[in-house]
Amino acid sequence: MSTPKRRLFPPVYLLASLLSMAALHRWLPLQQWVMEPWHWLGAPLVVSGLLMTALSARRFVRSHTGLIPFTPATTLVTGGFYRFTRNPMYLGMLLILVGMAMYLGSLTPWLLPPVFWLVIRQRFVIPEEAFLRDALGQPYIEYCQRVRRWI
Repeated sequence: MSTPKRRLFPPVYLLASLLSMAALHRWLPLQQWVMEPWHWLGAPLVVSGLLMTALSARRFVRSHTGLIPFTPATTLVTGGFYRFTRNPMYLGMLLILVGMAMYLGSLTPWLLPPVFWLVIRQRFVIPEEAFLRDALGQPYIEYCQRVRRWI
């Protein structure tokens, strides 16, 4: 019997990205790009991202399907933000990072949102799509044809 492969969960990547952004801003800001008071425009993005992620996770819990990536998927969730994007939790995390980069205002934190997007896409989004195709079949395939991966 083989031991299941341990994976870091997406919120760990989010936290690592946020900490890296703060470190880059503190020790290698290069240039202040967004000045006060304009940096406060990042706050609504952070709040929107938090809400999108939390409400989407709540929808999974209420549907009694696997919230943690690659756990058994029993139900296809298509309501709420899932009407507009197949990945609202990941999109919400990306909004949090973009909002935080804007709030910090310096140039180097902007490096992390695209890196986060690439890592999440490769480690979770693409493999999860294959996993869900196998688990949910034709309804998931039809859902993918109706709803975009991101926005």
